Parts: sequence; C-alpha cells; structure tokens
Amino acid sequence: MRSFVGDWWSRQRPTLEIAGQMTAIAELKGRAELYERQTPQVLETLRQVALIQSTESSNRIEGIEISHDRLLELMMTRTTPRNRSEAEIAGYRGALDQIHGAPADIVVTPHNIRALHQFLFAMTDRPGGGWKRGDNLIVDRLPDGATVTRFTPVPALATPQAVEHLCREYVCLEEERSIPPLLLIPTFVLDFLCIHPFSDGNGRMARLLTLLLLYQQRYNVGRFISLEKVIEDSKETYYEALQQSSAGWHESRHDPVPWWSYWLGTVLAAYRQFEERAGTLQQRRGSKTEMILRAIANIPGDFTVQDLQERAPTASKELIRHVLGQERDAGHVACSGRGRDAHWRRTR
Repeated sequence: MRSFVGDWWSRQRPTLEIAGQMTAIAELKGRAELYERQTPQVLETLRQVALIQSTESSNRIEGIEISHDRLLELMMTRTTPRNRSEAEIAGYRGALDQIHGAPADIVVTPHNIRALHQFLFAMTDRPGGGWKRGDNLIVDRLPDGATVTRFTPVPALATPQAVEHLCREYVCLEEERSIPPLLLIPTFVLDFLCIHPFSDGNGRMARLLTLLLLYQQRYNVGRFISLEKVIEDSKETYYEALQQSSAGWHESRHDPVPWWSYWLGTVLAAYRQFEERAGTLQQRRGSKTEMILRAIANIPGDFTVQDLQERAPTASKELIRHVLGQERDAGHVACSGRGRDAHWRRTR
C-alpha cells in the first residue's frame, strides 16, 4: 500500500507563492482573534449567516438545492424534511453542529469519520456511516452524455485499511509538529478525496473535515465566513486543482502544490471577507442603511438582494429593497429582471 500524507514532504517544499499565502493567513488570523475577543456580539451575526451559507453551498455543489426560504425554515426550526434533498440538508446542519460544538473532542479516527457521515444521512432512508461496498469512479460527464473517468479511487476492499493508515499518519505528524498545519490539513483532505471512502457524500465530508481540522488548529474563520460558499464560488478552480494534484497519486508521484495553492487561497479569501464584514458591522454606528450603502459601493459587478443581505446581515430584506429603490430613483443603481431573478448594478 502507498504511503499517505507524509510521503510528499521529503520531496516537495512550499513554493514562494505558498509561503506567501501562509504568511498572509497568519497575519489575518491574528487580527481576527482580536475581533473575536473584543466584539463577540457583532460576530454572532456573522456566525448565523455562515451556518446557513455553509449548509446551502456545500449541498448545492453536489446538486442538492431547495428554495432559500425553505432552507431557513429547516435551519431555524424543527421542521420535518419533506424529501431527500431536505433530509440531506438537515443532516449537513446536524454534522456542522457536532463540529462547531466541541471540535477538540473529535479525534481524527475512522470511527469518528464514520460517525460524521452517519449524521450527514441521519434523516434519509439511506443509512450513513458505512464504508463503500463497491468500487467507485470519479467521472466527468461530456455534453453528449458520455462519461470519462477522471480518477479511480482506492478499491472498496482496501478502503478500511487506507482510512486507518491515513488517520494514524495524520495524528502522528500533527503531534510531531514537523509539518505546518496549513499544509498538513489540505494534504489530509486530498488523500481523503483520493480514497473516496463512501458511496455518497465524499465531497461534503471533505468540507466538514476541513472545518474540523482548521478549528482544532485554532483557525476559526469558518465559524464566521462560509468556506463552503468560497469553494462554491470557485468551483471550477476547485476541480481543476484537485485533478492536477491527484494525478499520479496511487504511485506517490502526485504534485500537491496546485491543491495547496487553491486550498490556502480559499482560507485566505475567507479571512479577507471576515475582516471586511466584521469591520463593516463594527463601524456601522447603528445605521443599517449606511451598512447597505457601503455594501453596494464595495460589491463587484452585478448583485442581488441576497448578496447584500450576506454583507449586511442585520438588515432586513424590506430595508434592503427600500434602500435599493431610493438608490434607483436617484440614478445610482439599475435593475434587470424581477422577483428572485432581479439583478442590480451600480450606474455611477
């Protein structure tokens, strides 16, 4: 069996770009920790928004979608899921609750990984928590409907041993502190995705494990900014980096740098969003209208009411629409489309 996690360290060192990303994250992490200590009540708003976005985006990446209003019902109340999609979304929320509740208590073991997977499917008619029983393939579907195999994961019979080896090696290297956590974590995630240990839910599990391992290393940005949303917004680059770094994985000839770069860029983007949004909330001086206007001024390109709500989370939809109406009447913004399909853009 091939070696996991640590085998690349003897032959691959971080590039200057990777080192620069790690340095930038460290600086932003320090500033974010000041916000956490000084303005916890402000960050509670961001936490609630991130929880909703994480659940919505991580499922939407896998093609699981429901209306935003129905999503809020599932997230905020004890509403019973009506179908498979709603059940999987409710299950993701349950798994997130476990990770957010006590991340230090969830040791990286095959048992705990299976337990998280069980939460993911707890409300469906398909029980989770079991390794795949048959071999699986990662495929691309072409426009004509044909499929092309992009990657062949570890066979089903070898999966339990592979996950056991992966977890054991990660825990050992984490305790040794010989490899920077910001490189050890994405390499664990890459190996997990290459093993592809479950019949379904591997992508969502990889994102849940990313949050868990970051929290354990005190990188808490995922509590306040949805990493899943950042990934969704860069989905094509995500798959490209994963494909580049998984090539040659079975022979231990793969290059983790494209995946490192993408993964670190995701964390860095989340910290930058955190600083922007936390600063906006802190400096708004009680004016929700001012916060909306600042969001309009800073948002790039076309935007929706929901985009503004993400950047001004304490403002109601009614107030956002009122401010947009005033700005439109003043000639500052223009709207195309109606209802949920309405998109806005700045005109000056």
